Amino acid sequence: MPPHTINYLLPGARILTVFLYLNDVEAGGGTEFPYLHKLTVMPKKGKALIWPSVLNEDPNKKDGRTMHQALRVEAGIKYGANAWLHQGDFKDAFARGCH
Repeated sequence: MPPHTINYLLPGARILTVFLYLNDVEAGGGTEFPYLHKLTVMPKKGKALIWPSVLNEDPNKKDGRTMHQALRVEAGIKYGANAWLHQGDFKDAFARGCH
């Protein structure tokens, strides 16, 4: 395959992230978005967060405002599940070695 055609195999940008809290946490364990007015979402069983990872005006550019971090669990344990939605077919691209 010519090198200039390889990009069509790539999964494209991650456009959305979904995070689901699977349990309550005794203390700490929030998800902080430091560039969104230091927004912190505390874990609560069944709560889901959904955020875009790209800019509306250019879905090929990452939106730095949605950078996030998990805060330390101070008491208890935190379980969560996440899903990433990509512009293209991530599974097939990964299987072909495009990662």
